[in-house]
Amino acid sequence: MRLDPLDEQIIRILRQDGRRSFAAIGAVVGLSAPATQRRVARLVANGAITGFTAVVAPAALGWGTEAYVELHCSGQPRPDLLAADLERIAEVVAACTITGDADALLRVRATDVRHFENVLERLTALPYVSHTKTALVLSPLFERDGHVADAPGPEPALADTPPGEQREDPPPAPPRATRRTP
Repeated sequence: MRLDPLDEQIIRILRQDGRRSFAAIGAVVGLSAPATQRRVARLVANGAITGFTAVVAPAALGWGTEAYVELHCSGQPRPDLLAADLERIAEVVAACTITGDADALLRVRATDVRHFENVLERLTALPYVSHTKTALVLSPLFERDGHVADAPGPEPALADTPPGEQREDPPPAPPRATRRTP
């Protein structure tokens, strides 16, 4: 599904504030409230918008420990079976198959290190898991909830500038000569 620029603008607004009224969104994008509501309903029906939710800081709910776990498997478990097993472990908040030595990368949240150790024990008890490798998060730097398309790309002139060097702006163009007619 390809979104038109108006749909993209509506989604950008909803991602900034999912509680914004259709009238307020419509005022920004130049549509009436009913037309905006129809567009949002179509975006939901087409699967471009998959839901509306409150974003809560995990630490506020007591989830103070976070880790990334490489899962190494013996053999090659089917991704659908791997996903089903991992979805049963509530502390696994994200999982994906990856290239490299590991078979999957998991993002795990726990209340503390002892709780995290319990999660690791449950992971290694899966019949196809040979071992894990863990990286505990010390300090989160930032988290982008958007898609890469939302991130601004480098300006073409900046992309050619070597790291550590400043780009020089081109000199201003000379003034144009004007011809006066008598």
